[in-house]
Amino acid sequence: MAQNSIAVVDLAEFRGSAAGRARFIDQLGTAMADTGFFAVEGHGIKAELIAQAYAEAAAFFMLPEAEKKSYERRDLHGQRGYTAFGREHAKDAAYPDLKEFWHVGQELPSGHPLASVYPANLWPTGMAGFKAVYTDLFRQLDDCASDLLTACALAIGEQATRFSALAKDGNSILRMIHYPPIGPDVHPQSIRAAAHEDINLITLLPAATAAGLELLERNGSWRPIHAAPGQIIVDAGDMLQNITNGLFKSTTHRVVNPGNSRERRFSLPFFVHPRSEVDLTPLPSCIALTGGALAFPKITAGDYLQQRLAEIGLK
Repeated sequence: MAQNSIAVVDLAEFRGSAAGRARFIDQLGTAMADTGFFAVEGHGIKAELIAQAYAEAAAFFMLPEAEKKSYERRDLHGQRGYTAFGREHAKDAAYPDLKEFWHVGQELPSGHPLASVYPANLWPTGMAGFKAVYTDLFRQLDDCASDLLTACALAIGEQATRFSALAKDGNSILRMIHYPPIGPDVHPQSIRAAAHEDINLITLLPAATAAGLELLERNGSWRPIHAAPGQIIVDAGDMLQNITNGLFKSTTHRVVNPGNSRERRFSLPFFVHPRSEVDLTPLPSCIALTGGALAFPKITAGDYLQQRLAEIGLK
């Protein structure tokens, strides 16, 4: 608790005894309503798999620029494959983020109703382990997210599947991010990831390779957050905030530049999205729990995502 100064919960409790399950649900619900951030242990995702994913990321991002850009498809608006350094910026930010990244989405079987709706994944040639590692990590993070969303629903008295069902075969994204060394020509107001909120339901963030993540306190100060080895940081996104009418908080966060400009940083956020047709209109139960007035818009997940892609410069 002291390292992060955010709640730390153990998913093994949720998957265990009735008493442990109840304790986990209570702790998660409190954290989501307070800061929207917590760290989870006991999730069952092997450290070796995360290490392999970081090794594959490092190998890809060290490729020549022209080779990386051969996997950039502008027509996909950054939703699959490679997005070059400096293309994305936070909503309302004047300067681009100092990062490049790769996106992996759902791998659905042929004939699945959504197989033709989501863009097909792109895979780099000559990297034999890349696809296997990232599809496995995607699946395991997705399973973990399903349990967390179940606990979110139970924490506010909704049916267990109220949120997890929205994300079943959803438009979720596993992003591998490379924050290169800070070059001398970088604008002094540019940082690795400017202050923003995630748009999705929840984000799962395995421990990054270096510090830099900070969340904005209600008093206006910034709190550094770094997962301990084996932990995954979880935060609520705008879509979950919307459907809960603000009961669960989507907290502003950022990634600041390092003191050593030569330091690289890699991270692996998993953005859990609903299917595009999902209605994010605030739930009546959450409206009642937050004062009785509708505080967030009636909107579908698909419309919300398209709006945000335009706001951050990818569309």
